Amino acid sequence: MRIDRKRFKETFAAIKKRSGKSTPWLLVDMLICSLRYGAGYMDYSIAEMYRLNHKQKSTTITRGISNDIVRRMNDKSYTHFFDDKAEFNTHFSKWINRKWLHFDETTTRESFKDFIKGCTSIFVKPIEGSSGVGVNRVDELSDADSLYDSIKALGDSIIEETVVQHSEMARLCPNSVNTVRIATLIGDKKSGIVYTFLRIGNGKAVDNVDCGGMACRIDTDTGIIITPAANKAGEVFYNHPITGSKFIGFKIPHFDKAKQICLEAMNIVPEVRFVAWDVAITKDGACFIEGNSFPSHAVPQFAAHYPDGMGILTEFRKFLDC
Repeated sequence: MRIDRKRFKETFAAIKKRSGKSTPWLLVDMLICSLRYGAGYMDYSIAEMYRLNHKQKSTTITRGISNDIVRRMNDKSYTHFFDDKAEFNTHFSKWINRKWLHFDETTTRESFKDFIKGCTSIFVKPIEGSSGVGVNRVDELSDADSLYDSIKALGDSIIEETVVQHSEMARLCPNSVNTVRIATLIGDKKSGIVYTFLRIGNGKAVDNVDCGGMACRIDTDTGIIITPAANKAGEVFYNHPITGSKFIGFKIPHFDKAKQICLEAMNIVPEVRFVAWDVAITKDGACFIEGNSFPSHAVPQFAAHYPDGMGILTEFRKFLDC
């Protein structure tokens, strides 16, 4: 795997400043973590592995371990049900709860105009993709012809009416739909929910951590946030930087409903055993935004979520050997 040298230098400089360690010490420790734990330099930074001992490092989910779990659990011949957003919305239509349109070369101007009638805003997404890349919210729908031409130029896309989130979720950050990330696993030892996190936006229309968003850990039993938020830059927030809303102690509305739809959906495509579901909380319940067959390991990796240094692999090992 090729390393982005510029990004590595920037990340290393940030690690050096944050850790106070010398360059030789860090380079040796990063090499050890790569060979022993399968950690890339971003894993090393996000999980702050320089502050961990061997026992703690062995519980950190790294790129290498995450990739191995996905390879073992998910049959690639079935992941198209998740990777293709139109297929996902069709296959899991019971839990979508919004209008959507597969916009391709057959989509007519008239059918598009009919679709946006009654919508106050829409989301335009590439049919495949992850991390919020290429996702845009469109609030101005009055010039339907120009909008049709713009979307057609993008190629194969999916158009969705905007989900109206629960007022309590909007209180955290109204700019984005702040989703609950619930990972389910049909494991060798048992099946169920491995972890739950809340993703919150930071001013953009999406809440993805790769687009500047942040994440908090949720107590899976109670639905209450138990950690501060953290982002990929290593920043930690006890209150939202824009709204000032407090994170720790916040209770997710309809959390039991969110868990229930994931536990039901996990058996729809049993060949894909490890899925991270992004769930929107609405006034009346919960609905899917998407399901991820190759979940980002960054969300459950942030050091701020594990003050004792013991990472999320302690949860994974209840389901399978890893």
